Amino acid sequence: MTPQQSIDQSTLNELVNSVYADLHRIAARHLLRERSGHTLQATALLHEVYLKLSDDRQRRFNNKTHFLAVASRVMRQVLVDYARARAANKRDGGRREDVDESASAVQLAPNRGSEPIEILELNRVLDALAQEDEYLCQIVEMRYFGGMTAKETAEALDRSVHIIRHDLRLAQAWLRRELHR
Repeated sequence: MTPQQSIDQSTLNELVNSVYADLHRIAARHLLRERSGHTLQATALLHEVYLKLSDDRQRRFNNKTHFLAVASRVMRQVLVDYARARAANKRDGGRREDVDESASAVQLAPNRGSEPIEILELNRVLDALAQEDEYLCQIVEMRYFGGMTAKETAEALDRSVHIIRHDLRLAQAWLRRELHR
């Protein structure tokens, strides 16, 4: 793949096949942070991501890591859309007895004593962060939604691991402040 080359469907298929295990690991890791009993499975999440990526013919990727970063953002969009649909179902009086009240709660740091956060609330503050600093939002998406390591994030953004870790701490502090307002 050449830098910033638009990809066709067959190239996207090859790319997805070459990183499928990474994508599945990322999706599974992210779903671990979701509420227990979440009905969306890692494979279904990947299929949704693939459909969204295949709909955008102008999408461009520099390399595998950049592709994974974009897939992270798309995973966020899919999970937010899923939470919105569940919230709409509750508002519209859908099968209320089938709707779990914690359906859209997400655990930012599982097993570390942190409280679950509604994914729609998280999306709201991430959008606010993106308005203030798109780069910091991108780091959070890659690390949280994409499950990328600091090294993978640094490679995707062409920064040092030290800078990524520092900026991630800054972004997390900003998000905590906004979530507790």
